[in-house]
Order: sequence, then C-alpha cells, then structure tokens
Amino acid sequence: MLVSVEASGALERRMRVEVPAQQIDSKVAERLKRVGKTARLEGFRPGKVPAKVIAKRYGPQVRQEVISEVMQSSYAEALQKENLTPAGNPSIEPDQMDAGQDFSYVATFEVFPEFSLQGLDKIVIEVPDVNISDADVDQMLASLREQRGEWKTADKVAGEGDQVLVDFDGKIDGESIENGQGENVPVVLGGGQMLPDFDAALDGTKAGEEKTFDVAYPTDYPAEDLAGKTAQFSAVIKEVQVRELPEIDEDFAKAFGVEDGSVETLRAEVEKNMHAELATKTRADIKQQILDQMIEHNPIDVPQSLVDQEAHTLQQDAMRRLGVTEHADAPPIDNFLPGASRRVQVGLLMQEFLSSENITLDRSRLEDKMRELFAGYDGDDELIQNYLQQPQFVQQIEPMVLEDQAIEALRAKGSETSKPIAFKAYMDAQ
Repeated sequence: MLVSVEASGALERRMRVEVPAQQIDSKVAERLKRVGKTARLEGFRPGKVPAKVIAKRYGPQVRQEVISEVMQSSYAEALQKENLTPAGNPSIEPDQMDAGQDFSYVATFEVFPEFSLQGLDKIVIEVPDVNISDADVDQMLASLREQRGEWKTADKVAGEGDQVLVDFDGKIDGESIENGQGENVPVVLGGGQMLPDFDAALDGTKAGEEKTFDVAYPTDYPAEDLAGKTAQFSAVIKEVQVRELPEIDEDFAKAFGVEDGSVETLRAEVEKNMHAELATKTRADIKQQILDQMIEHNPIDVPQSLVDQEAHTLQQDAMRRLGVTEHADAPPIDNFLPGASRRVQVGLLMQEFLSSENITLDRSRLEDKMRELFAGYDGDDELIQNYLQQPQFVQQIEPMVLEDQAIEALRAKGSETSKPIAFKAYMDAQ
C-alpha cells in the first residue's frame, strides 16, 4: 500500500492511498468462490454454477463491497502509518476503481492542531473585593417586597412606576400593523417593555382618557418592515394602577419559608443566599478571565469540522429552549459559529493543559460536585451513591469536575489583583 499526504490548508490534509490490484482481485475471487458454494441460479444445481457465470452475475456487487471494506481498513492503516489523528470524518473520493488496475482514492480531512501552551504565568486575574452590608440586605428585602407587591386600581394620573391598562391600535400610513393591537395590555411606565415614545405618551394620562400619538421605531428594530418607520397609535386608558407592597413582618417571613416568622431569620437567610450568589458569580468571572487570557496567549487554528459540529449542538439546544421542532424554523446556524469556535478552542487548550500537567479526576471532588447538584433533595447521600453507579451519568459530570480542577491550577500559575466594588454594582455588571 502506497500512501502520500499533502497539506491543503492549516489543518486540512489530502491523503492519497493506493492499494495493489492483486490485493483487490484476490479478495474478490475469494468472496466469489464463497458465493458460488451457495448461489442458486436457474438451470444449475446449488454449488455447481460455473465460476464465469458467478463472476458475471455477482462480480460487480462483490467488487463494490470489497472496495468499500478495503477503503475502511486501508484508511485506518494509512493514518497509523503516517501518524495522523483526524479531527472529524473524512471526505473520500475514489480515484481509480477499474478492474485489473491498482485501486486508489483520496481522503480529505482535518487534523488537530499541534501546539504547546504559552503565557500561562502572564495571566492576571482581577478578583472583586465585595462586602455585603446591612444596606445591601435591606435593598434585597425591598426587591422581595416588590416581587410580592399587588397592583391596585387608583384614581390618579399615571406616572413612572405605575401600571396602565390600555387598549391600543397601531397603523402606518393608514394600514394596521401586524400584532400592533392590544386590549387591556398592562404597561409599567419606565419598565422598558414598550418603545420610549409609547411609554412617554402614557405618562400623565388618567383612566377613561383617549389619546393618539406617534411612535418612532429604531432603525435596528428586529421587525424589518417596521425598522426606521413612524407609526400612529390610538389608545384608550382603561385603568391606572399602583403597586401595594407588603410589610416586612411575620407573614412576609413565612411567605419565604421561615416557619417561625422571624424577620431576623429571614434577613440571615437572605444574606446567606446573597453570599452564595456572590460566590457563584465570582467563580464564573474568574473562570472567564482565565479562559479569555489563555486564548489570548494561545491563538490556535481549530478544525472547522469540530466547529460545525459544536454549532449544530448549540442550535439544537436553542431549539429545545425555544420549543422549536421544525429545523426550518431553527435560528440560523451562522448565529452559533463564533460561540462554537470559542468552545472548540477552549476545549483543545484545556485538554492540552490537563495532559501537560498530568491532572486526573479527583474522585472526592466528583462526589462533592454531585452533592452540590443534589443539594436540598431528601436522602441526597443515597441518591449520590445511586448515581455514582451509573456510568452514563458520571461521564456527564466528570468533564465539569476536571474543568474546575484545571481552572484552579491555571489560577495558581497566574497572579491576582483586588478590586473593591459594591455588591449591587458587581451583581448588576454583565
């Protein structure tokens, strides 16, 4: 078997494989001989069909089967011979298939990039220095009050923060806008749910008032038929409502699961949850910084086949979240390519780091991760042990644990600075 390889791109390889005709012909003859022993053709006794008749009747089919099998086996052998590791399935084009001639084909595929990690000691992590004050807890309790608030009809002029129930009809040049009508639609003034012109037009109105006004759609509005245009709206104000907030008392505490109704216990629980949310966001931010700088110091080419595969996975995830079942209605695959490229790059870099640092799975951390996932379940220890016996589930958790171990090791290689920041400002930051 003759093998030649040429680079047709940064990662793309074209491998030409040539298999001697004798090897193909002998396999074909051997298989036709086996076929002849069982073949049943009219006019001949079983097993007594002449070889020439068998060859004429079954030869083309048998040759195609042999060539297919030889391509598979020789492709694997050629990869091993050339020490190549494909990043995806190859595109194989037969080059020569005529009987009596050496069989040859060209396999085109991508390989994994070869690289060594650089600049890991140059990673600088900005760690937020956040203090959760009593005022922060008060503000969180105020947010919980907002969540439990109820809208009540009020005889007043609508202002920012009030809710208006409105009937409306929108038109452009006298033609109704698709989905531009509504009845008893609740609009919270200043809530950002409507375009600024619509919001401003309702400010200062009262129940029973009728009003017409223009609404300018921004040029980047998602609906292309409306982008950059101005619509005329007519509206009837049905009600003006204000939000009534509950008192922070025993009933309020019980509503959030504090059985004895203690407001102090509620405050302690709220603060505990705030610390947990802060820790989660901090870990995510540090991880993001590490990965961003790891990519910056190690720009590598990534196999497009892996990017396409990852983009397809992201698209499928998006379809499930959106409840889309028809592929024709799926978000365009191009939307997912940048994120897919980054995920593939991160995966390759992390795999190289784990290998170069000899980082292996810490079994105790696997159990800790499962405790984290099953926190709050009754009999969680028994549940964890049960899932640990299920290889399929464990295989899903292992990459998460290995990634955590790698991030910690990368963090140890870099340096850190501290940045004081208020709790709300940090939690609200994107």
